[in-house]
Amino acid sequence: MIELAQRAERLLPPDVWAYLMRGASIGESAWERWRFAPRVLRDVRTVDTTTPLFGEWRSPIGIAPTAFHRLVHPDGETAVARAAAACGSPFVLSMRATTRIEEVGATAAGPWWQQVYLMRDRGITDALVQRAAAAGATALVLTGDTPYVGRSGGRGLPPLDDRLALVNVAQHVRPWSDPWAEIEQDAGAVLGDIRRLGDLTGLPVIVKGVLRPDEALHCIDAGAAGIWVSDHGGRQLGRTVPPAHALPEVAGAVRGAVPVLVDGDVRCGLDALAALALGADAVFVGRPALWALADGGADGVGAMLSGLWEELRHAMGLAGATRIAELTRDLVVER
Repeated sequence: MIELAQRAERLLPPDVWAYLMRGASIGESAWERWRFAPRVLRDVRTVDTTTPLFGEWRSPIGIAPTAFHRLVHPDGETAVARAAAACGSPFVLSMRATTRIEEVGATAAGPWWQQVYLMRDRGITDALVQRAAAAGATALVLTGDTPYVGRSGGRGLPPLDDRLALVNVAQHVRPWSDPWAEIEQDAGAVLGDIRRLGDLTGLPVIVKGVLRPDEALHCIDAGAAGIWVSDHGGRQLGRTVPPAHALPEVAGAVRGAVPVLVDGDVRCGLDALAALALGADAVFVGRPALWALADGGADGVGAMLSGLWEELRHAMGLAGATRIAELTRDLVVER
């Protein structure tokens, strides 16, 4: 993965690379605190990674929502959606996409999910999620950790044509207004918005950005169909608990009531194995998908996802597990 990042850095303009990497962690992955205690003498000739999760996936390793894919490759989100579908991996389309929702929905040859920001103009948010539902999205991913953009996330963007940056929202913005002001996140978002989005679209709503067990339970009580442990790639509140540390307590509190997802510094199959053993039902990558897109378009993203999947299958066999359900907490110990 380091080599992939290095190739992407060489290919991308410095300001685009700086934008992608803003808030990124440096040094040892937080997942490396977890060590494996494998089972032995198990028949692992066949390892099945099938994952039913608002759709059925061959792989439990998916692509988290990331903005502005056409900053790094002209095929943008359609390339990533095609690659994810070919690999049987979950794909989440960002609300800050540079490709029309309907185009992505027509390209995706399998289930996909729509990420949601609650905007100041709720009419725009409502229109976008209804379009996603009509285009075939099977779930909504409500990002809950962004009442406004954190300082580590920064407000500056590399040069990006508004026709791309606003491709999905332009038709819903009043012609005389500042579109960027209207699509700012709403700092007044509350738990009640979870059920409202579900009622509006008929889709399950996953809440992303949860790092506390009590908050996970509050979201479930408010109608969340899934909990996503995430620190927004380090781009929001600084010094937050890494997802690799927060996941066990969150999963322990949820106790299987709804699926638990996780992202954050996942760079190899061993990271994914640790996350699944700690209670995650699926694991997501963000920046690696953009590095792979910059390096090789849809083929690059497919190669990255396939590589992670093969690493996970191999590691599962070595750990004595043949199904995702066999990846249990006793397989990992804290270093």
